[in-house]
Amino acid sequence: MKKNKLFVFSTSLTLAMTFLLSGCGGGEGEKTSGSGVEKKTIKVAHYFAENHPQNIALKEKFKKMVEKESNGELEVRIYANSTLGAEKEFYDGVRNGTIEMGVPGLIMQSDIPKMGVPEWPFLFRDYDHVKKVLNGPIGEELTEDLDPKHGVTPLAWSANGFRMFSSNRPIKRMKDFDGLRLRMPNIPNYIKLGESLGANVSPLPISEVFTALEQKVVDAQDNPIATLRSSGWNEVQSDVLESKHMFSPNIYIINSKFYKGLTKEQQKIIQKAAKESAAYEFDLMEKSYEDDKAYLMDNGIKFTKPDEDFSQKMLKASQPVYDEVFEKNDWAKELVGKIQAE
Repeated sequence: MKKNKLFVFSTSLTLAMTFLLSGCGGGEGEKTSGSGVEKKTIKVAHYFAENHPQNIALKEKFKKMVEKESNGELEVRIYANSTLGAEKEFYDGVRNGTIEMGVPGLIMQSDIPKMGVPEWPFLFRDYDHVKKVLNGPIGEELTEDLDPKHGVTPLAWSANGFRMFSSNRPIKRMKDFDGLRLRMPNIPNYIKLGESLGANVSPLPISEVFTALEQKVVDAQDNPIATLRSSGWNEVQSDVLESKHMFSPNIYIINSKFYKGLTKEQQKIIQKAAKESAAYEFDLMEKSYEDDKAYLMDNGIKFTKPDEDFSQKMLKASQPVYDEVFEKNDWAKELVGKIQAE
């Protein structure tokens, strides 16, 4: 009798464990596509607003291409406006694999100095110059340490745009920078540039900019005007200086472990979609400038274009940024020369 009871108990326990394990499988990993192949979800995080060209390109190009060309084996979910955390948080998420993809700026430059090169002041002439440099051998050189050092694979360069100063008062000459409380990203070359111009720099994440401007904690910030418009900062600013003092790129990155776990065909689909999406976003950014400017002017923003004298003085004031990076990096001067020669 005891043996029968033991058998019944053992059988019941085995059945219970079987049901439990079958119900606690890989969550999203158990979903299948129409072809019966396991479906993988790619979360893509960034800090831009929903109506910014970065988000538009991801939705209209990257998501559609990946899902269509993978026959449903890959699903793309886009998280705009710092939904999955500010830039550092979602970049770390991509590094550790809790987020598959991201479109950060160059926040990784503190560990990988070459990634900061595109944001050195007054380095690029125009969009064609930017694309020629970043989409060629120099762009590959800049990103070569991302996988070995941070565990992320670069897919494509995209554009944040040429940065300009917006403020709550006009900036028409160098003296107007004196005492200006200027928000900039917490990145050394940004801070050095702001201080070299004469401003008092307050490093803040982008998610805190509107409130800081609204509460007059800071007087000004620097970003491309597409960001000024899409983030609504024109509501708390009155002026823009068309300084074009720096170009800011973004970069499509993917967690290397996740990426290497995909099939070769899936990797090719993601590579192709990333490059086409980034190229589309570059085009949107370049073409949107006049439209963004007209919109901002219609909404009360006054634009100041610096004359040659003012431009040269800003360029001269930026020299300490280069002095510092040349002193710290023996490769920097040669690399700047190659970029300027393109």
